[in-house]
Amino acid sequence: MTDLWVALGLVLALEGTLYALAPGAMKQAIRQMLDLPDNVLRAGGLAALVIGVLVVWAVRG
Repeated sequence: MTDLWVALGLVLALEGTLYALAPGAMKQAIRQMLDLPDNVLRAGGLAALVIGVLVVWAVRG
């Protein structure tokens, strides 16, 4: 369970860094995402999910 909290903390730290360093770019990215079709966002989310699981699997064995 500790690993889950560490992972969530890292996600928040990375996202917070992006918003702190480039808030304008993040707003623009969100605007662009709103214009994308759902299937494109879904495919991107699934790709991120698979890559994330593979990374965890490779690191944790």
